[in-house]
Amino acid sequence: MTPGFTVIRDSTPLTAIPKGTVVAMGNFDGVHLGHRAVIAAALQMGRAHGRPALAVTFEPHPRKFFSPNTPQFRLTDEAAKLRLLAGTGLAGAVVMIFDKARAGTTAQDFIHHDLIERLGVSGIAVGYDFHFGKGRVGSPSLLVNEAPRLGIEVDVQPHIDIEERPVSSSAIRMALAEGQIDDATAMLGGPWFVCGEVIHGEKRGRDLGYPTANIRLDKNCGLKHGIYAVRAGRGSERLDGVASFGRRPTFDNGAPLLEIFLFDFNGDLYGDVLDVAFIGFIREELKFDSVEALVAQMNDDSAWARALLAAAPGAFPKLGTILSSQE
Repeated sequence: MTPGFTVIRDSTPLTAIPKGTVVAMGNFDGVHLGHRAVIAAALQMGRAHGRPALAVTFEPHPRKFFSPNTPQFRLTDEAAKLRLLAGTGLAGAVVMIFDKARAGTTAQDFIHHDLIERLGVSGIAVGYDFHFGKGRVGSPSLLVNEAPRLGIEVDVQPHIDIEERPVSSSAIRMALAEGQIDDATAMLGGPWFVCGEVIHGEKRGRDLGYPTANIRLDKNCGLKHGIYAVRAGRGSERLDGVASFGRRPTFDNGAPLLEIFLFDFNGDLYGDVLDVAFIGFIREELKFDSVEALVAQMNDDSAWARALLAAAPGAFPKLGTILSSQE
């Protein structure tokens, strides 16, 4: 395997796929604490047997295949998910296309063809609720029952609770939709983040004394509209700021836009790609009767954001670098 985090796809030649690996299987949307427990189990199994550990995941998310017309708020797109997985210590990821053929593959065929014959796995770690194969017949118990005959090790991780509440991608989406950033951060094991290219806006912020870096998020993003304390990343650089996500009701009530004012920064970011981590929720989006009232509130928002960020020094998601990709 090429040093670094390697991405293996359905088109990757068999000769380029390492055999005998241990895999952590899941959709891994958000790579939250429950996912990380599965990954930790795979890493431990790999270390015990001197084998590299990989994630096995699916794109697009199976929900997108089964319900193509239903809006899907993903916590992490494919690129963000792979960067988070790369930050866990895994050697790489196997990204399987979830299409009609894979949806129709029986659980037994998936085990024997995809996992044993193609990947040659020696161990599998899954969460207690992971299902796979046609009709979701595949289950952790099926893997456990098949393990002795296949000569592989299987580890099933129980659910993870925080204050007696189960951690799940759905619970995190709900927390973000309600502006409960602290709850989302706790379940993720770090701040939720988005990534996007800085685009030109209406330049209103510059006139108000608050020039912003604007990023258009996915149309299905379910984050609550409001004002947030954020930490932005550009390469290895970290920049604190305050951000508004919403429709700008004081001005145009337009399409949702993420507008980030970075403290003590005067550079040009147009065309740059920023990671933006959400550290704290400050308030809901409001409509103001005057520009003066809006600017006064923005001053207060900035002060609140600075205080929240000072209480969370260094908080930023641990992102790994994808050094190679087997296509």
